[in-house]
Amino acid sequence: MAARTKTTKDRPSYRCTECGWQTAKWLGRCAECQAWGTVEEYGGAPAVRTTAPGRVTTSALPIGQVDGRRATARSTGVPELDRVLGGGLVPGAVVLLAGEPGVGKSTLLLDVAAKAASEEHRTLYVTGEESASQVRLRADRINALHDHLYLAAETDLSAVLGHLDAVKPSLLVLDSVQTVASPEIDGAPGGMAQVREVAGALIRASKDRGMSTLLVGHVTKDGAIAGPRLLEHLVDVVLHFEGDRHARLRLVRGVKNRYGATDEVGCFELHDEGITGLADPSGLFLTRRDEPVPGTCLTVTLEGRRPLVAEVQALTVDSQIPSPRRTTSGLETSRVSMMLAVLEQRGRISALGKRDIYSATVGGVKLSEPAADLAIALALASAASDTPLPKNLVAIGEVGLAGEVRRVTGVQRRLAEAHRLGFTHALVPGDPGKVPAGMKVLEVADMGDALRVLPRSRRREAPREAEDRR
Repeated sequence: MAARTKTTKDRPSYRCTECGWQTAKWLGRCAECQAWGTVEEYGGAPAVRTTAPGRVTTSALPIGQVDGRRATARSTGVPELDRVLGGGLVPGAVVLLAGEPGVGKSTLLLDVAAKAASEEHRTLYVTGEESASQVRLRADRINALHDHLYLAAETDLSAVLGHLDAVKPSLLVLDSVQTVASPEIDGAPGGMAQVREVAGALIRASKDRGMSTLLVGHVTKDGAIAGPRLLEHLVDVVLHFEGDRHARLRLVRGVKNRYGATDEVGCFELHDEGITGLADPSGLFLTRRDEPVPGTCLTVTLEGRRPLVAEVQALTVDSQIPSPRRTTSGLETSRVSMMLAVLEQRGRISALGKRDIYSATVGGVKLSEPAADLAIALALASAASDTPLPKNLVAIGEVGLAGEVRRVTGVQRRLAEAHRLGFTHALVPGDPGKVPAGMKVLEVADMGDALRVLPRSRRREAPREAEDRR
């Protein structure tokens, strides 16, 4: 019996060098992180253990007797971020903010750290990617200085925990979680095992101290959050910071939120003096003109529950090559191609197939929802006929391959936003619901009805179709 026990204890075991997953036999691919060639032998097999009942830390209470006031949110000082968080930061909550390099994550969180700091609530900003002097220069530029905002440059987990004991902050900002490592865990900073250990230690510290924590996370080339998927499960809130680096608009989108809704979006404008929230961002997506221009159409898109008025532009020119160009910016190429096919087959506009077509949005906004189909189709038709659409007109609706205009969600909210900004006419699918007073709404059933707002377009296309038949 003794010999059998010794043999079992000395049996080799295997562990993944990336995430630390253990197994009793060798595998070519880790079952936890799906990495190939990372499972190596490291020692005896882990002993089978059972956990005996222990002393409880706090007694279980009926849920109605639990004090819910401890989970009251405190404002960050940035209203647009509070909107996405569901009112602010809850004590003990851990928020993960991820985004591409250069999108403005550090600038936003440094501004939040300064505005959230007060005499009663200290803030600790820990940077692992920059030196303290670099962060100070950015703070001077965006005016993010406060007497109760503490700054430290650390990449060691034990040192970060030591700063928590010394400062006792109400808010911790860590930039970023991939740069901090624990000396007790094998692997380089940013590895799966290190990220899991660092995040777990900070989450435990946040819950024990009632301290809110903002973690900056890196993303992969595919846009996913780098590191183990377990990181997103552990934290309370996951936010994505989006935006084109060549445009001023930035969007903070909620992906997971244990304290609020996930369909809210915060809008920000990035400029030389820092980053500011946009309570009314529709002005970035519009071009104000005295007279309408051919090839432009306005629509109302929903970012979460937030309606935004956006402008779609189209330009058609004679092609100099056998295969005409199709270029898009801010629009899905597949949706634009579908609208071109519908216009040619259902709208009887034959001039589009032999011309170069360029379509784009204004202000860097990206339109991906089907509700923008009608605006895209009208902009293309307007550009093909060189006929402007009526002034102060918005178009809302999804266009099917049969040419029908389908209903979309939130039509009343979209119309209310358009009316608030001064638009007086709208093209919508049937049965739009309650219409704002003073706004003229035309219900269209198909593309034929929608194209009647371009009275000269068909007369211009008819001679071309007659010549084609000859």
